[in-house]
Amino acid sequence: MTSVLTPVSPAEIAARLRDGSAVLVDIREPDEFAREHVKGAIAAPLSVFETSHLKLEPDRDVIFMCRTGHRTAVNCSRLSARIEGPAWVMEGGLEAWKAAGLATVADAKAPLEIMRQVQIGAGSLVLAGIALGALVHPYWYALAAFVGAGLTVAGATGFCGMAKLLALAPWNRLRAV
Repeated sequence: MTSVLTPVSPAEIAARLRDGSAVLVDIREPDEFAREHVKGAIAAPLSVFETSHLKLEPDRDVIFMCRTGHRTAVNCSRLSARIEGPAWVMEGGLEAWKAAGLATVADAKAPLEIMRQVQIGAGSLVLAGIALGALVHPYWYALAAFVGAGLTVAGATGFCGMAKLLALAPWNRLRAV
C-alpha cells in the first residue's frame, strides 16, 4: 500500500486498457459518471468509496480518475488504501482524456451534474435579486444575500440544501434502463 498515486498519461492508460493490463476506476459521483465516462471504467464514487465493492483482478493495474485529477490527488491515501500494491492516477482526469482525442461514452440526455445545476440556480437567483432590487424594490437584494449566505454555509459545512432539493427534482431521478 502506498499513499502516493503514480501519474500516468491518458494515452498510456488507453494502451493499458486495450491490452487488458489495467482497470480504470472512476471516483466521480453517479450523476457525473452517467453524463460522460470512459468506456469500461468502473464507477466507485468517492462519497461511498470505502463501502463500494471494487471488482478488481489481482493481475491488473488499478488506475484512478476523476474529472481533472484534483479529487484523486487530494484523496490519494484513501484510494490507495483499498489497493494491494501500486496504484496509478490519470494525469488531468477525464478532461485530459478528451483533450488527447480519446473517446468517451456520453449521454446528452442525462441531467447536468448536480453541482452545475446548483451553480446555474444560485447564479440565476443572485442575478434576479440584483435586477429586481435595482428595478422593482430594494428588498429584492435580500434574495441575493440569502443565496450568498446559503453558498457560504455550503462551503463551510459541506451541506448544500439547494443540491439536496435539486437531487429530488423529477429530471434528476434515475431512469429505468
